[in-house]
Amino acid sequence: MAKPYISLKPTEQTLTTAAAGIYAAYITAGRVANGEEKPWMDRAIREAIRIARTIDESVQSDGEFD
Repeated sequence: MAKPYISLKPTEQTLTTAAAGIYAAYITAGRVANGEEKPWMDRAIREAIRIARTIDESVQSDGEFD
């Protein structure tokens, strides 16, 4: 059986890490009921993206110009 191959770009890796942390917090807090994993995972992903967009709008990184 072949193992799945996933190749994520740096931004995707960062968002994956953030979403996993958010999702883990939901699990630890007891909010994710058995069978309800997907909606909570989707929510964590949306929140990680929202955080990233907020940071991008708030901070000017090296190489970014107005």
